[in-house]
Amino acid sequence: MGKADPDRIHILQDWEEAFGSPPPPYLSVAFMRKALCHEAQCRRHGGLPPDIRRALRQIARGHSVSDSTRRVARPGSRLVREWNGRTYHVEVLKEGYCMDTRTWPSLSAIAKHITGTTWSGPRFFGLVDRTRDTS
Repeated sequence: MGKADPDRIHILQDWEEAFGSPPPPYLSVAFMRKALCHEAQCRRHGGLPPDIRRALRQIARGHSVSDSTRRVARPGSRLVREWNGRTYHVEVLKEGYCMDTRTWPSLSAIAKHITGTTWSGPRFFGLVDRTRDTS
C-alpha cells in the first residue's frame, strides 16, 4: 500500500469538523477544499437567503429550475392590481386564477385581458422582484 496523502488526511479532518460526518467517498481534495471554503463563507456571512435555499431544495427534488425559482402566490391568496383607474382582484386557486367570476389558466392571460397587450403576469401583479428578474 502507498503512503496516505497528508493533504487528504488534513482535508478529511477539516471536513468532519465542519460537517460533523465524513465526506462521501471519492471526493477529490480540490472539491473538498472548495466545499470547506464555501461552508466557512456561509458561517461568516450568514449563508444563502431562505428563498434560494428553498429553490435549491426543490431543484434537488427534481423540479425544474424555472419552476423552483418562480415566486408564486399560494392558493387562497388574493392579488390586487390597479390599472387605468380600475382595481382588479384576483384569487389564486389550486388550478388557475379567478377574476370577475371567470377562471383563468395564468396570470399572464389575466394581465393581457386587462391591458390588451402581452405582459408577464407575475411581473404585472408584483410577484417578481424587478431587481433580480433578468428576463
